[in-house]
Amino acid sequence: MTLTIWIYKASIQGRSIASLAAIFGGTNALFQRSENGFGATGGTAALSLGQAIDPPHDLTQFAGRLRHAADQISDIDWVPDLGTDIGSRHWFRGLFTCALLCSSTLYLAPGFRSLQGPVAAPLEGKMWDESRAQSIAPLAWGSDTGKRMAANDLVATLASTPERPTIELTATLGQGDGFTRVLERAGVASGEARAVAAMIAHVTPLSDISPGTVMPLVLGSRPSPTTPRPLQSLDLRARFDLRIMLQRVDGRLELSRLPIAVDNTPLHIQGRVGASLYRSARAAGVPANAVANYIRVLSSKVSLDRDVTSDAQFNIVVEHARAATGETKSGKLLFAGLTTGPRRVQLLPWDIGGRTEWYEATGVGQKRSGMTRPVSGARISSGFGMRFHPILGYSRFHRGVDYAAVHGTPIHAVTDGVVARAGRAGGYGNQIRLSHANGLTTSYSHLSRISVAPGGRVVQGQIIGYVGSTGLSTGPHLHFEVYRNGANVNPQSARFASTSLLSGAQLAAFRARLRAMVNVPLAGSVVSRKSAK
Repeated sequence: MTLTIWIYKASIQGRSIASLAAIFGGTNALFQRSENGFGATGGTAALSLGQAIDPPHDLTQFAGRLRHAADQISDIDWVPDLGTDIGSRHWFRGLFTCALLCSSTLYLAPGFRSLQGPVAAPLEGKMWDESRAQSIAPLAWGSDTGKRMAANDLVATLASTPERPTIELTATLGQGDGFTRVLERAGVASGEARAVAAMIAHVTPLSDISPGTVMPLVLGSRPSPTTPRPLQSLDLRARFDLRIMLQRVDGRLELSRLPIAVDNTPLHIQGRVGASLYRSARAAGVPANAVANYIRVLSSKVSLDRDVTSDAQFNIVVEHARAATGETKSGKLLFAGLTTGPRRVQLLPWDIGGRTEWYEATGVGQKRSGMTRPVSGARISSGFGMRFHPILGYSRFHRGVDYAAVHGTPIHAVTDGVVARAGRAGGYGNQIRLSHANGLTTSYSHLSRISVAPGGRVVQGQIIGYVGSTGLSTGPHLHFEVYRNGANVNPQSARFASTSLLSGAQLAAFRARLRAMVNVPLAGSVVSRKSAK
């Protein structure tokens, strides 16, 4: 290891003494006299560790103090956060540092000095006109091209910008929007828009035009800028099977009907359930809403977790229409079938009494439990049991429940049934009696008006009459009673369970419809591969 030593001359008592500067960083200085002594002139020498001597004590203390001072300076935070401890010693220290840095920057800045450059001579005459014609400013003056030619002997300034002879637009019918209003927003005059709407309404109801329908139209030229443009042509897909075109011929609008051939054959799809019934049906081409409805209908007859295996076969028929122009449209679910092992489930929707239910192939409908409230939102003013009669003046058994309601409030059938009686019934006033399944009968009394006739069928929730105060009554209310096999029971404890059954001509028509659905040609058979749910 070689050390470089700086030798300084000094004359002490007539002799030369070498002083060696301390090396900072923790390395001790080595001091050594030459074997021949230090001459009159200084020099450098390479010393070995065996020849090293200790430095003077004062120089060692000075080096230690320097290291201690350097450590203290390095521990000082010169740039503290000026947003905290405002007014403290270290905050003023940071302010001093910030001021020092800013002043140093300003002091060392090169300064600002403008640069001199040539200035173009101003344009005059034709040169100015040509420059203005090619500038971007004409865009703000209504120019279509971005270049406005200056007026000269061959070009004169126009008083107004010429209008386009025709304008092509696209109008869209929004949800809840009026057809006339759509044309007016497109720029068609109000009177002409109403006339066009009337012409189209003669061909098809305007309500049949579905929201989102796009209507390309062309507006013609107008005599003055203050008048609306006349409608030149209109193209409209009024229905899936009908296209309407309006053209202005000899100043008059003429309507042309263009029927579109549509194939309404239902879409019949079969496939294997695999790992997921929903995914397999969607992969087979069944619309998402039809698959959801199929699963909901099927779950009322079978357990999807226990009965439906991966080898089960689904059978689905949905409404489907295909136009000659290539568009397709799918509708509601028409048939839901499932074959799992030896069991076969076939379900078909059927309308009876104004309500649609899903029936099995045997004609058995959906089973429903519970009953609706006969008067919506009404409070019970008198319960079932002994009470003091307000008119007769003595206590007697109250056979039903009284619902206090405003005169004329609708009364609903609590469940499906047949009208057994509808008319006057002594102290009950106007009364309706309905017969239900399982030997149940309901009675509705004190009605102001009756809306059903004896022998008619009613469905749950159907309006059968209106609240009144006929018979022995002190005010408008409904007296509701329930009988089971002829015995009076508490209406609040009664539970209804009913199942619709088809019979006679209805059952024959149902089975004919079922055969038609099963015989619809298959659109494709899909065998789904097992995949993770």
